[in-house]
Amino acid sequence: MKLFVPGRLCLFGEHSDWAGGYRRLNPQLEKGYTIITGTNQGLYANVKPHPNHFILHASLSDGIRPEPIQLPMERSVLLAEAQKGGFCSYAAGVAYHFLTYFQVGGVEIDNYRTDLPIQKGLSSSAAICVLVARAFNHLYDLKMNRRGEMEYAYLGETTTPSRCGRMDQACAYGNQPIAMIFDGASADIIELNVPKDLFFVIVDLGASKNTQEILSRLNQCYPFGTDNVQKNVQHYLGTISYQITQEAVEALQAGDAPNLGQLMTKAQAEFDRYLIPACSQQLMAPVLHQLLNYEPIQPYILGGKGVGSQGDGTAQFIVKNKTSQQKVIRIIQQDFPQMHPLTLTIHANSE
Repeated sequence: MKLFVPGRLCLFGEHSDWAGGYRRLNPQLEKGYTIITGTNQGLYANVKPHPNHFILHASLSDGIRPEPIQLPMERSVLLAEAQKGGFCSYAAGVAYHFLTYFQVGGVEIDNYRTDLPIQKGLSSSAAICVLVARAFNHLYDLKMNRRGEMEYAYLGETTTPSRCGRMDQACAYGNQPIAMIFDGASADIIELNVPKDLFFVIVDLGASKNTQEILSRLNQCYPFGTDNVQKNVQHYLGTISYQITQEAVEALQAGDAPNLGQLMTKAQAEFDRYLIPACSQQLMAPVLHQLLNYEPIQPYILGGKGVGSQGDGTAQFIVKNKTSQQKVIRIIQQDFPQMHPLTLTIHANSE
């Protein structure tokens, strides 16, 4: 069986998934609200059942193939591998939960191609988790829907040292854009309909950032803000982000690309205003802001912002049309050879 799982692009509402989760401890916080869509790039794999082992042949986006993992389908072994950390630990964590909750044998996964950038805010770790969940689901006829695959992928990733939010596994929905609302431990999913094709450019900035530091610094602002910096983080990730995301949901479902662009630019400006003081070393992001403001691409873009945890990882732009998409990519390839632009098209009435 052949499977494909894309990465996940957070169009709006980054960080609000875990921030909304703190409502369990502080109900005065605003709910989290995000818009997510799958990328056009992802993980390709052949999968087949195995009588008693979990086997993964992984492929990274730069063509490197790490040593395969081959583990007996035993809970203690899978759990130990998951807790080690590293890319293959995510897969072992998911296998651990399937063995815990279902009567399943093993799985052999040959992830023969990956064209999704790794560790660039596009949820490559969530994509491998969803891939493993989907393999178990299909090979053992578990009859899970996409929400079920998401849930077990999330359980698997949180068994590792990773502390991902609940939005990452939305890559299970593929190119279907969705909105997610986070209230404590619960997450509601709203499937969005797009009346016309929308064109984006995603750019791996070819720089570096420390996601763990960003998450650590921002999480220190919760569940109760003790100074103005912490209160401002809560204000942005709550009320401001929620309002911008709600307006973006309406624009997306109206196919209003210019309004989406204005909202992206607004979201970035407000993010910078309220969050940079909490983690200035990472969130000043000089490479990101250089590209967002780069004059030669301005005639072709409608707006742009950072991706994922932000920092100098990945940028996203919404552009006027397919021709503009190609022009932006050519300019970036010519003027910033260290960067790697990718196309993203959200198709009308995606299923």
